[in-house]
Amino acid sequence: MSARIIVVDNEADQVDLLVTALRSEGYEVTGVTDAPAALAETARAEPAVVLTDLRMEGMDGLALLREVRERAPEARVILMTAFGSLETAITAMRQGAFDYLTKPFKLEEATLAVQRALDDRAIREENQRLRREVERRYGWENLIGRSRAMQAALEVLRTAATSDASVLLLGESGTGKELAARALHLAGSRSRGPFVPVNCAAIPETLLEAELFGHERGAFTGADRRRLGLLREAHEGTLFLDEVGDMALALQAKLLRVLDDKAVRPVGGRQSIQLDFRVVSATNTDLAARVREGRFREDLYYRLAVIPVRLPSLRERPEDIPLLARHFLERAAAETGKPITSLAPDAMEWLIAHSWPGNVRELENTVTRAVALAAGPTLTLREVRPLPGMSSPSSGRLRPTLAEFQARYVREVLEETGGDRRAAARILGVSVRTLQRWAKDQVALGLASSDPDPSTRTPA
Repeated sequence: MSARIIVVDNEADQVDLLVTALRSEGYEVTGVTDAPAALAETARAEPAVVLTDLRMEGMDGLALLREVRERAPEARVILMTAFGSLETAITAMRQGAFDYLTKPFKLEEATLAVQRALDDRAIREENQRLRREVERRYGWENLIGRSRAMQAALEVLRTAATSDASVLLLGESGTGKELAARALHLAGSRSRGPFVPVNCAAIPETLLEAELFGHERGAFTGADRRRLGLLREAHEGTLFLDEVGDMALALQAKLLRVLDDKAVRPVGGRQSIQLDFRVVSATNTDLAARVREGRFREDLYYRLAVIPVRLPSLRERPEDIPLLARHFLERAAAETGKPITSLAPDAMEWLIAHSWPGNVRELENTVTRAVALAAGPTLTLREVRPLPGMSSPSSGRLRPTLAEFQARYVREVLEETGGDRRAAARILGVSVRTLQRWAKDQVALGLASSDPDPSTRTPA
């Protein structure tokens, strides 16, 4: 639909000119000659832009601006005036005007001002949409669990969100520490600021200092340009230090100084820069034990662990597995467009009984894979169980490649159907021709030794 625009001016000829020019640009335009008529049009259907004269009999443009802002907050108002002055522009902008035009102006200037207003509205709407998506993806409702252990953690997290105190998230890998950090950020007073994650284990020690504190151009070999640094990027937001236990001792001392002084000096810089951010840290190691071993500074530990929160492993809350599994199923089904609505009872029993060394992350991976391979509306035990040869990273065995994974699954389905290719194709949700191509690819890759052309074989 084209954008709706209202043009308001006491001079009917001026209204006609603007209406004609804007309609030629494809907009839906209504022209009126007084403010009450403009408000009536606004009540009928909210406009995207109101282009109004400043000096009008009765209600003037500034008064109309205030009314439009109250009745249609998302509308952009552009004022037109033959009495243009800096004072008028400042007053209009302070009261919420998007722009102003000084008469006489060219029609092209008016159409450009309207386009800028529409672009600004579109950008803000997209930002709001993205923010809603972020809140949906990372809000409290994604920290799923009715177990006593999970509810206790959530209670502390919700309380911590109301303060600016540093939070240390403890727990095994895959328990949802980054998700908890993002939820804390979104629920706190800094939610409109940036959320800056830093994986202290992923960045080499030699680069982490420059990444965190920033650097001036020429500060070291290869520093061909100035870099602000992640600490400055987190200004007025949240800095998330993931795997903070892996940070080198020398860097720990520098980080402590930043947290104490709320100021950072870039590498190669001469002046410190004041900062304002909240710190949320996470670790899957026993940080208190590292302090006792001298591998982590005690003063930094207490600086980061003002509010410690431990996220329980799935082994400690098996009663939450059905909730999590259904949540991941619904999300994966929506993303893939598959009409999958449930898990078979034996599949759910297997999920509950599994040890889940990778915790929630591993469970999500398992359900997402099962949805991708599923042929019917219900996930079966065969689909949720690992295929032969698959193992968790903790076992030390390599995972199969995607081609190997597909080959094993296809062979398993063919065995189940007694070699009936048409039945296997129906289960896999593909055509017989696609199944034939897969078989040829497997032989070419050395993953199968049977006849590459399934159509040449008869069902068993």
